[in-house]
Amino acid sequence: MHGSIKIEQFLHENTTWKRLLDFFIQENSFLKTRLSEVVDKKNDTLFIIEAERFQNEFILKDEFLQDMWRDIKEQQSKLQSLQHNKQEADSRITKRQQKLRNEIAFLEKDFPTLKNKFNKYLLQ
Repeated sequence: MHGSIKIEQFLHENTTWKRLLDFFIQENSFLKTRLSEVVDKKNDTLFIIEAERFQNEFILKDEFLQDMWRDIKEQQSKLQSLQHNKQEADSRITKRQQKLRNEIAFLEKDFPTLKNKFNKYLLQ
């Protein structure tokens, strides 16, 4: 793939990933709010213990999403610099892009699983 086209594609991926992360950040916030609403209405000890586990998972997911956002923003900045200077992406940039691609693919599978588990938990 020609260097400028490759960088352009990488930048497109980064933009798409940032939109996806925005969605997951909003969803995670919604799940935490929903958890808080339900916990306020229940006082069952086992339910509360499981609620704490979900709360911890949501907090960890927030941290992961923020880390991903930062990493994508850094990659995007490097790519824009390369594009501006009419340089090609080296192997480090390409490997970093692949790592981000793999992390996004994991997130796209993992987040819906967490959401489903949480929704099933609320129906107990």
